[in-house]
Amino acid sequence: MAEVTVSELAKSVGATEDRLLTQMKEAGLPHTSADAVVSDEEKQVLLNFLKSSHGEQGAAPRKITLKRKTTTTLKTGSGTGRKTVNVEVRKKRTYVKRPQEQLEAEAAEEAERQEELDKALAEQAELERARAEQAEAERARAEAEARAEAEAEAEAAPEPAEEEAPPAEPEAAAGPEGGEAEEKAEEKPAPVRSTYVDDIEAMRIAAMERRKEQAAKEAQELEDKKARLEEERKRAEQEKQQREEQVKTEKTEKTDKIKPSLRRKLEAVPPEKEKDEPRKRRGRRGAKSGPKKSSKASLYDQALEAFESDESEKRSTRSLSRPTLKIKNTHGFKKPTGKQVYEVQLGETITVGELAKQMNIKAGELIKRLMKMGEMVTINQSLDRETAQLIVEEMGHKAVAVSETELEDSLVAEAKEVEGDEVSRAPVVTVMGHVDHGKTSLLDYIRKTKVASGEAGGITQHIGAYRVKTGQGEIAFLDTPGHAAFTAMRARGAQSTDVVILVVAADDGVMPQTEEAVNHSRAAGVPLVVAINKSDKEGADPDRVKNELAAKDVIPEDWGGDTQFIEVSAHTGQGIDELLEAVSLQAEMLELKAKVKVPATGVVIESRLEKGRGVVATLLVQNGELKRGDIVLAGQSYGRVRAMTNELGKKVKEAGPSTPVELLGLDSTPNAGDEFLVVADERKAREVAEQRAEKERRERMQRQQAAKLENMFADMEAGEKKVLPVVIKADVRGSLEAILSALAEIGNEEVSVNVVSSGVGGIAENDVNLALTAGAIVIGFNTRADVAARKLAETESVEIRYYSVIYNLLDEVKQALSGMLEPEVREDIVGIAEVRDVFRSPKFGAIAGCMVTEGTVYRNKPIRVLRDNVVVYQGELESLRRFKDDVQEVRNGMECGIGVKDYNDVKPGDQIEVYDIVKVAREL
Repeated sequence: MAEVTVSELAKSVGATEDRLLTQMKEAGLPHTSADAVVSDEEKQVLLNFLKSSHGEQGAAPRKITLKRKTTTTLKTGSGTGRKTVNVEVRKKRTYVKRPQEQLEAEAAEEAERQEELDKALAEQAELERARAEQAEAERARAEAEARAEAEAEAEAAPEPAEEEAPPAEPEAAAGPEGGEAEEKAEEKPAPVRSTYVDDIEAMRIAAMERRKEQAAKEAQELEDKKARLEEERKRAEQEKQQREEQVKTEKTEKTDKIKPSLRRKLEAVPPEKEKDEPRKRRGRRGAKSGPKKSSKASLYDQALEAFESDESEKRSTRSLSRPTLKIKNTHGFKKPTGKQVYEVQLGETITVGELAKQMNIKAGELIKRLMKMGEMVTINQSLDRETAQLIVEEMGHKAVAVSETELEDSLVAEAKEVEGDEVSRAPVVTVMGHVDHGKTSLLDYIRKTKVASGEAGGITQHIGAYRVKTGQGEIAFLDTPGHAAFTAMRARGAQSTDVVILVVAADDGVMPQTEEAVNHSRAAGVPLVVAINKSDKEGADPDRVKNELAAKDVIPEDWGGDTQFIEVSAHTGQGIDELLEAVSLQAEMLELKAKVKVPATGVVIESRLEKGRGVVATLLVQNGELKRGDIVLAGQSYGRVRAMTNELGKKVKEAGPSTPVELLGLDSTPNAGDEFLVVADERKAREVAEQRAEKERRERMQRQQAAKLENMFADMEAGEKKVLPVVIKADVRGSLEAILSALAEIGNEEVSVNVVSSGVGGIAENDVNLALTAGAIVIGFNTRADVAARKLAETESVEIRYYSVIYNLLDEVKQALSGMLEPEVREDIVGIAEVRDVFRSPKFGAIAGCMVTEGTVYRNKPIRVLRDNVVVYQGELESLRRFKDDVQEVRNGMECGIGVKDYNDVKPGDQIEVYDIVKVAREL
């Protein structure tokens, strides 16, 4: 190999020069620049170093990772709305080579398992061979016994016995005839009967007698069993009749209590056919086969029929085997004699599927019954409690009303019933007012901080909570934003406070949000203290503020009212002490108390999602003490408190009443304004959170379904509505809520905003994928996209917009919707020509000699022919001449010749009106 430089070597191996120089330095090579020459020996040294750093030197790689990326296109829609979407599939697979020791261990284990398997198979084969030998031996023994019995019977058979010979006759009588008589006597001996045969016959008769006695005894037992079962059946039928009469009576009583409309629906339902009605014959085979015995007949009845047929008497009396009973091998399941009655638990609402499940029937059957009652429902549709109770009682079950919030109510009741010592607590003060009236600046002067300078656009867009030590004692302040979109934040601030400081600029007066803050404080029943800010400015007019507020029924104390007005300045500190003294006076009049050494309760001020920390929630403790390790239930979120910090970022172990804290440990971001409480059982907290989430999901589905039904026909009449799809991510839950409510109010019957997805936290890759699928834009409010999301957005051309001020966000959304509106078409008259005479031309037909009386007549603009101020023709010009020249326009006061295209009925006195079509952009 030839010597090369470091830069050439980097290009050949596909690495950067800096990385290669770093590796060479780690390998102990002296190269420090890209122009240095690398020899073959140095290359080998570098190679050995890289091998040793990645594993054993000279060994094959132990892990290989293969990556594959495929890109395809997916076409959606049709016509002009057809779009092409790029779909990229990335696959990554890693192959790991196991060490030799592991492979050898696995091979040894496999051999051991195989050896055990072979041993087990050998034992099984040996066992089967032993069983076969045993069976063969038993069979041989049985044959030997049979042969022995046969031989014994043969030996015991009767043999002829020799009788005593009669006295011999005289010798004179001997001869051939006498020999014949002796042979005949030997051929016919007298038989002798054996006693063994009598014993066998007696044993057979005794056995037959015993069998008959046993059969008679079993028949009697079956008769008794049959009679007992008949009595039980009659008793069950009587109980069933009594239950049916009782259910019928209860249903009648409950039906009288329901609404008349539902009673009429119930009466309109045809009675259901009896389930015990005999089924019709199915097919010709069933008709010809005749009556068939029930397959569910009792085993005892079948045995009784076998004995009554007296099959045993038909058998041969010589048979020694007992009569066998052929009984069908059926399972022991018995159909219930009565209908099952279930207790169905009904909440405020219940879905059709869940109701069918509780009644143990199919959902399709329940839907049919509801349709008969006039209710067109689907399996996922919710029914109210009254309708569900009616259908449950109609189907013979018992409806039990339950509360869906029973567990939640019990937890809240337990938290309120806890007894503790009541002590005085610091007041919670909310600062409210119009935007840019100096609320945060006033609070900064009290806290000796500069929060307002750090806010985007110089306006507050979050609700903040602070606890400040003043000369009048400790006070907890809540700072609310003044923008119109943050109405919900101001309402929550008024509900969570004890005193409201209404900040009004002396040079601006009462504004819309000022009036709104007054209404919020009145609705919450909270006393009001008015701070007239910017009193040090030249154009300040405190009396104007008093007059305007007096018109809103906010009367100053010096005018005979009950509201304190304090003139302050957030820059010079004028009136700050008087303002704090007024707040303390109001708090003393309220006599604020709170329990201590009890589980904490309060309200969620704000929540957000931070990378690396998770869910961060700002809570205001209103009662009790919140400690680290407590289990907190806040809305649909729950969790154990892992850490707590105060408004200065310092860690605290516990927080008492009127103390705002930030805590970590919740599973999701709770909604701002949700009440929280400390519970002892984490399982109960999880159940309550899941119930709240499920309830909100059902309510959201009902609202969406109702909105679809209400707007379906309106949309069909008005045509297709244009929507702007957006994906919104905000820094905190309160800002997200304000943005969503403001976007919902933007739009009209032609255009609107469709929020595809919303959430708290940074913009992730999933948000970009969702926007790509829905064709939406991504809006980040005080949040940013991570590296993966930015790369994906650049690759797929997904637009991401960042905002820090809510003004700019709403204004740009309005501009986007305005651009989607159809422009307004307007006609402007630009010229009028009066016809003085008409000439005939073989080329153009009728040519009108005209005088332009108004404006300018253009050659390429549309025209109308007016006769007695009535439009008789609408079209365009075919020619416009002045003398013999073709011209493009003729101005006022000049004569011209006009040829109207496709119209030859022009008469003297007509007017030719030239107009222009102008499209004017519309705005929301």
